[in-house]
Amino acid sequence: MEAKDLIRRYSAGERDFAGADLRGANLHEANLSDINLEGALLSAAVLSEATLFWANLIKADLQGADLRGARLRAADLSGAMLGRADLREAWLSEVNLERVDLRGVDLSGATLFWVNLIRADLRGADLRGARLHEADLEGANLEWANLEWANLEWADLKGANLSKSNLEGAN
Repeated sequence: MEAKDLIRRYSAGERDFAGADLRGANLHEANLSDINLEGALLSAAVLSEATLFWANLIKADLQGADLRGARLRAADLSGAMLGRADLREAWLSEVNLERVDLRGVDLSGATLFWVNLIRADLRGADLRGARLHEADLEGANLEWANLEWANLEWADLKGANLSKSNLEGAN
């Protein structure tokens, strides 16, 4: 599906795009709130500065997707594939990333408020300067993660693996 077709159909009121093939689609600055993209193929898609409030992205393929500066609120990404995704400066609030593979993902400068990262795999993730206020990282694997200058205020790190992580200047 072409990005322009998705936008046209979304503007006409359609919200269910489960399983849609949007690989490489340019959805820069798109407002796609209350959308169902469960199982959608969004690998290498451009979603920078996009707004995805109340979005269903369960099991969506977002590998290599550009989500720089994207705004996600109350979105469900459980089971999503986010390998090599770029989430620099993204804003996530009340997002479900439980057990999601975030190995090597760039979350530098991102804001993650009340985000569910229970048992998420964040090995080697770049979280420099990220704000993880009240994020639930219980049992998360943060081995080799870069948390330099990250704000972990009120974050739940119970059982999290922080071995070999860079915590220099972290709060």
